[in-house]
Amino acid sequence: MRTAEVSRKTKETEIELSLNLDGGEVEISTGIGFFDHMLHAFAVHGGFGLKVQTKGDLEVDCHHTIEDTGIVLGKAFAEAFGDRSGIARFGSFFVPMDEALAFAAVDVSGRPFLVFQAEFPEERIGGYDSCMTEEFFRAFAMNAGMTLHIRMEYGKNSHHIAEAIFKAAAHAIRLAGKETAAGEVLSTKGSLT
Repeated sequence: MRTAEVSRKTKETEIELSLNLDGGEVEISTGIGFFDHMLHAFAVHGGFGLKVQTKGDLEVDCHHTIEDTGIVLGKAFAEAFGDRSGIARFGSFFVPMDEALAFAAVDVSGRPFLVFQAEFPEERIGGYDSCMTEEFFRAFAMNAGMTLHIRMEYGKNSHHIAEAIFKAAAHAIRLAGKETAAGEVLSTKGSLT
């Protein structure tokens, strides 16, 4: 089973998360409506079973809640992918969302890196700071051990831009995580570490 359960508790956040790469229920509760919407879209478009329960210091702002959820989700993906054998490893995808178009490419390599190129016309989307999109994906990529490139081709509405990014990343990761018949690590070295 390609699954993981990860918990994390700090003075700023308390997170319980379960992940199934091959599907299942989706239940998201972070206290930030738009972020819940993005994680739900990420799970549905990636075909992932995902349960997230995050309690954070929202009286401060949304930063810790979003970044720490990214950390825990990344750790769950790293655990669920295991030694990364038997998967396609690479994936890329474009997602249009009305006037916005986003692109994501991923290498489930064990070597974390994030390239993020997107600008948001509005600073906030409900209780969600637009700048936290990059912070979430940085925390996620670093803890998942993925090289992740995200690029906003164009767009005018911050809601559409963020949603296209989350969906593009989900589809790219879904493709990279597809199981292969060979069952080996896709590397000329024979190892990713």
